Amino acid sequence: MVDSNVSGSKGQRRREAILQLLKQQGRITIQELVERFDCSEATARRDLEQMEAAYPIIRTIGGAMYDGMNTVRDTAFAEREGLSYLEKERIAAKAASLIEEGDVIGLSGGTTNYLLAKLLKLRSGITVVTNAVNIAMELAGSSVQVVVTGGIMRHNSFELCGPLGEGMVAHLNIGKMFIGVDGISAAGGITTYSEQEAQIAKALIKRSHTTYAVFDQTKVGKTSLFSIAALPELQAFITDVPLTGDLADKAGQHRIVVHVAAEQE
Repeated sequence: MVDSNVSGSKGQRRREAILQLLKQQGRITIQELVERFDCSEATARRDLEQMEAAYPIIRTIGGAMYDGMNTVRDTAFAEREGLSYLEKERIAAKAASLIEEGDVIGLSGGTTNYLLAKLLKLRSGITVVTNAVNIAMELAGSSVQVVVTGGIMRHNSFELCGPLGEGMVAHLNIGKMFIGVDGISAAGGITTYSEQEAQIAKALIKRSHTTYAVFDQTKVGKTSLFSIAALPELQAFITDVPLTGDLADKAGQHRIVVHVAAEQE
């Protein structure tokens, strides 16, 4: 019988060694971890998953990279849910007003889209395509038809990511796609902290007729590590404050429709 304390301390020592390697090298692959620490791929992936929640690292496809210089981190859904909550509620209400019976809509993960899903529960004649497990569960038992993509779930966001989901999305046709973002800027377009989430978002946008970037004012002018789409790939914004500066200019230049949520909406 294995002493759980011994097993746990061994795992912690391995993760601390992995962290030191990441600090030295900047990034590491699953295969490197398997060879260097004589562990299984499942153990290596589990280590990186645990470390992502506790240390400044970012999971990538096939490994991880050190993010010690980035002061803004990918946060868990429960943490994000309380940030700018009233603004996100207003944005969700504006988005809901743009959805009509018969629409096939897409919802990526994120607090605002989760709030939008809550508003759609009493609607009918709508199909929702989502890669977010919490959004699918929120709509369970409602009159909304729900299509869930496949993939591996990211615990920070409840989003399903990876080639399995991307392959399924390639066969879908989405009318209105609502994409939650971690940052939006004139130069960087819409961006996110997660490479996996960026890839599935790109796949969803590619299969959509109209893409709405959904964001509150705290995301404006921010550029996260991974690109989702350049501004010309988008058709509309839904936000809580009128745009100014370069982003407003670029939106006008690319004929992006800007929907601003009313104060009392």
